[in-house]
Amino acid sequence: MRLYNISEGDISDTIDLPEISDREGIKTVAVKKIQDRFSGYPLKVVYEKREEELFIITTYPLKKKLWR
Repeated sequence: MRLYNISEGDISDTIDLPEISDREGIKTVAVKKIQDRFSGYPLKVVYEKREEELFIITTYPLKKKLWR
C-alpha cells in the first residue's frame, strides 16, 4: 500500500461500491476508478471472504484505463 499511497479508505470504497466485480475461484476482484487518485487509473483489489472477515490478497492501480 505504501508503494502507490493506497489508503484503507480507497480499498474499502473499492470493495463496497465496485464499478466492476468478478469472482475467480474463491477470490473476488473489485475494480473502481477513484476520482483524483492514481493518475486516473482504476484501483484493483483482490480479496477473499474468510468466515466473517475479508482477507486482502493484493491491491494496485491498473496500468490501463479500461479493464476487461
